Amino acid sequence: MKKKSALITALALALVLVGALAGYTYLSRGESAPQFGLAEGAGEVSSPAPGEGTPAPTPMPAPDFTVYDAGGNAVSFAELMGGKPTVLNFWASWCGPCRSEMPHFQEAYERLGGEVNFVMVNMTDGQRETQESAAEYVSESGWTFPVYFDRDLDAAMTYGAYSLPQTYLINAEGRLVAGAAGAMSAEMLQTGLDMIM
Repeated sequence: MKKKSALITALALALVLVGALAGYTYLSRGESAPQFGLAEGAGEVSSPAPGEGTPAPTPMPAPDFTVYDAGGNAVSFAELMGGKPTVLNFWASWCGPCRSEMPHFQEAYERLGGEVNFVMVNMTDGQRETQESAAEYVSESGWTFPVYFDRDLDAAMTYGAYSLPQTYLINAEGRLVAGAAGAMSAEMLQTGLDMIM
């Protein structure tokens, strides 16, 4: 069990590093839009056509973690996914790029909230970001999507979310389909949503 958990954590960290490298590459070129890259080209397992190589890999399961709702109740990510396509976003109120993408998440949540779960995880470290400062920002901004607080940093460690923002797209089967580091445009978010719906 420990081996499997360590493998999942190592894979998640490797994927985050790939995303960070891709983000750095795009930023060094003067491009600000993040690119999806977690499971690029991954799809459902299918039999290869005659003469072709191995089937496309099945995306890895999204690792579970525990966060807290506004009332202080612990909730697992597995519960939050609930068998629906899910957008997982890591953010903080002090993060400028996070703030810039919030209107796109709000619009998508208003449009698709019944079909897609939005899990907006605040990086609540208790120092730079507190639950109170994050909740105040959400309230003042009028965001209505669900916000969860990573007070134990379980989600951040599980997904290697050490730079913000980070977004992961998970299909209804609970598998990581794609991810992006950096602020997302409305078009980029829609591309990701199309991948999991």
